[in-house]
Amino acid sequence: MTTAPQSNLEKLFARLIDRKPSRAEANLQADVRQLLIDGGLNLEEGDVPFVEMEAQVGGGRRIDVEIGFTAIETKKDLRSAAELKKAEKQLEGYVRSRSEEVGQRYVGLLTDGVDWRAYSLSGEQLVVVSRFEAKKSTAPTELLTWLEGVLATADGIKPTPAAIEQRLGADSVSHKLDYATLAALYAEHKDLPTVKLKRELWARLLRSALGAQFENTDELFIEHTLLVNSAEIIAHLVLGVDVKDAQPSTLMLGQLFDQAQIFGVVESDFFDWVIEVPEGESFVRTTARRLARFDWASVEHDVLKVLYESVIAQETRKKQGEYYTPDWLAEKVVSDRVTDPLNQRVLDPSCGSGTFLFHAARRYLEAAETAGKPLRQSLSDLTDHVAGIDLHPVAVALARVTYLLAIGRDRLASEERGAIRVPVYLGDSLQWQQRTDLLDHGHLVIRTGAGGQLFEDELRFSEDLLKDAGRFDRLVNDLADRAVNRSPGSKPSLSSLFNLLAIAKEHQDEITANFELLCRLVDEGRNHIWSYYVRNLARPMWLSRAENRVDVLVGNPPWLSYRHMPGEMQSLFKEMCQARGLWRGDEVATHQDLSGLFIARAVQQYLADGGTFAFVVPNPVLDRPYWSGFRAGDYPDAHEPARVEFTGSWDLRRLRPHFFPRGSAVVFGRRIPSVGSAPVALSKATERWTGKIARAAHDWAAVSKWVTRESAELQYVREDLISSPYRPRFGQGATIVPKVLFFAEPQQAGPLGLGAGRVSVRSTRSSAEKAPWKNLPDQTGVVEKQFLRPVLLGESVLPYHILAPRTAVLPIEGKTLLHGDHPHLDRYPDLAKWWRNAEQQWDENRSSERLTLVEQLDFRRKLSGQLPGTPLRVVYGASGMHVTAALLDAPEAVIEHNLYWGTVATREEGMYLCAILNTPALTELVRPLMSYGKDERHIDKAVWQLPIPDFDPDNQTHSRLAELGAAETHRIADLQLDEEKNFVKLRQVVRSVLADSPDAEELDQLVRLLLE
Repeated sequence: MTTAPQSNLEKLFARLIDRKPSRAEANLQADVRQLLIDGGLNLEEGDVPFVEMEAQVGGGRRIDVEIGFTAIETKKDLRSAAELKKAEKQLEGYVRSRSEEVGQRYVGLLTDGVDWRAYSLSGEQLVVVSRFEAKKSTAPTELLTWLEGVLATADGIKPTPAAIEQRLGADSVSHKLDYATLAALYAEHKDLPTVKLKRELWARLLRSALGAQFENTDELFIEHTLLVNSAEIIAHLVLGVDVKDAQPSTLMLGQLFDQAQIFGVVESDFFDWVIEVPEGESFVRTTARRLARFDWASVEHDVLKVLYESVIAQETRKKQGEYYTPDWLAEKVVSDRVTDPLNQRVLDPSCGSGTFLFHAARRYLEAAETAGKPLRQSLSDLTDHVAGIDLHPVAVALARVTYLLAIGRDRLASEERGAIRVPVYLGDSLQWQQRTDLLDHGHLVIRTGAGGQLFEDELRFSEDLLKDAGRFDRLVNDLADRAVNRSPGSKPSLSSLFNLLAIAKEHQDEITANFELLCRLVDEGRNHIWSYYVRNLARPMWLSRAENRVDVLVGNPPWLSYRHMPGEMQSLFKEMCQARGLWRGDEVATHQDLSGLFIARAVQQYLADGGTFAFVVPNPVLDRPYWSGFRAGDYPDAHEPARVEFTGSWDLRRLRPHFFPRGSAVVFGRRIPSVGSAPVALSKATERWTGKIARAAHDWAAVSKWVTRESAELQYVREDLISSPYRPRFGQGATIVPKVLFFAEPQQAGPLGLGAGRVSVRSTRSSAEKAPWKNLPDQTGVVEKQFLRPVLLGESVLPYHILAPRTAVLPIEGKTLLHGDHPHLDRYPDLAKWWRNAEQQWDENRSSERLTLVEQLDFRRKLSGQLPGTPLRVVYGASGMHVTAALLDAPEAVIEHNLYWGTVATREEGMYLCAILNTPALTELVRPLMSYGKDERHIDKAVWQLPIPDFDPDNQTHSRLAELGAAETHRIADLQLDEEKNFVKLRQVVRSVLADSPDAEELDQLVRLLLE
């Protein structure tokens, strides 16, 4: 694929975006065609005839430019609404005619050279699904990338993470076209019984997995359908199948995999409804053609994770606790834990899209090749050595394809290999209900509820049948197929099946009973998923038997906070945590997380004694008090107690950029016998990783160059979370928002004046205002002077220094807040007019009905608690990476919510606190105690977890700190600060001065002496 010289492309692009009135439409049409040919879109000379001009479409109509499955209509200028509407009507006719002719989705593209619009048919309408506006500053390659997404003409694209996100992600034109087509299909056919049932089963499974975090929306079901259909097509492309010519039903049902004896990859599931509806096969063909542009044989990473993350919104993934691990970290964890791949069995019990499985499988196969193992034996043994489980049906579908990608096309296509069964299963590793009844007296038991009976009918399979996964899967599949394909009312014999699979006589009666139940399920229209359920439940339950447990557990368990669980899940979570010593009390319940319980359960059920584990976890696991039960390593349980010896951790919170929305860590350990050995708690000693990782680095070899690893010691947060007696003395300021209703600037009085004690004012506006408040007109008027109060904002405070306060109209009478119905308000007619107008604006625009304006202003008494003002207060900022504190000696000033404040008895006490709070040593000491999201946060809350003692004037250290604080205050007061500058810049100036202060070193030493 070649591209014309850049200078030629730039000239062509310049002509395209020049909307000269004199430009002929034929010239624009020719330029568009030339751009397609010269733009590196895989349309070189041999393909030029396919870029056809004036293509006939019947009825005397002609398409301006046609290429593949796209009709391009050109117009001189689309800025006229009437011209646009006329052109869209014309294009709709072309697209509809061609769609009927070719039996695939046909795309319409409308352009005037500047405005490019891609259209898709949605029912009876042609709708815009993507738009590109070219400008003089636009690089021609940007337009060409967008066009390639519409045309899908490229070939051999390497499926790197960047390419997947750019060409298939939610923002790509390819995804928008596919989603629009699929959404139209679903809207038209969602009431069909087969579609409705699969949607209900999908929702039921995800509701049980995710609780309140699952949002049962059409949009999510469509996204999941698109993802799984794409993954199943990619699975065929990995094998080198020409999907463009394959039957859609063959692709969706996995018939080619069955023929190739590759089992457990593509099968009938919740998402194959597409091939059961009219025009669904056309959608599959189009999707296959788009995915065939990539060279899937060259995959080096879990690219399906990238596809999932670039399609499903981050907020949706966060609600579901889905944080997928970067490839380099999974690779490093696997290489550290899987030290003997040929002799260790590895399980990821929350495998997601299969990142850990990819690297574990690759590690096994490399070791097998080094050891000279025959390929047939290597692949057969691999599926017994590396397995995964997940409760999310989309994750399972993606992970199965990822497993194939790890094996690679060359091995899969080899004539030396035998049958392969991909061991990735749909199952609940945590087992919320602790379903020991699934294995009952040597049988796997699946309740079906056939016939709506009070006591559910059960599918029962002897545990002996489960031991051979291949035979068991084939048995269940065959039973389901025979139940569907039998003549109505008939009872076919199973003797041929018993002979084929060598089923022992003692199991034949139970299999016959199961078959009869499956026949009843077919007759009731409920046989759509039982085969899928049974086969996926069997292997996880078998793995949980003591004799079948694995040697290594790796993975990234679901991160789901207690506060995001629904009530029923919260109750069960609390009960299961209490039974295992993981519950730390209701007062910290909101911070507790599902990942700890998940790891304890996975160790209990799947890890053999002496087996090791490594899990990616939220960073608070390392040092927060509510994780102390988990860190202890002792997990009692009535059925299966477990003890572990923790062997270390990696503290990853200081790596940049962040790869999760929350700080992370990795914990390591091994299972030890529950009797006769003592658990070993997670040590304070950790390995701290720091560094800034290049975004293009995806494997460990590249990332390791950017990371510094060093030994460190964790600092635990105190169990009671309160270390300083000052904590209850400090509180947050008042919520004086929306600011347009309160903050005002005095205005010049008119020539006649206003009379004593009255001031003309106008609202103070800010560029940071948000809708609807930024759209309101200014408040103007006159108020009594006593109701204009100085207000300190977060930006008003520098270290040791207060900037000029803002002014706000606040209805404060002594210690009372007035409101519209207060009997005293009308004593002040000017204030009454201002305040009632503000209340009206609030009532008309607020988003919540809960609070009146005065209740908002005095939320949790944060304003009235400041009245009357005290002579001396220490104030400090509620945000930022450093504490910024100063002493305030203005009792009339009101403090806003971006500041915290506390009263001090003397100026010396105030200087003592300012000296401590402003010292860089304090920031260093408090960082390990801070909450951690993308960065350390909530320094305002963490600061009083340090043991800052009450000021004692007789204590020499305290007195000296007060003296130094006073000296620094005078030093900053003498600076010539330009207070018109941004407060962030001013803080930087002040901190620079303090860093060079002759007292800086002594202050640092005294604060460390006091607090360490």
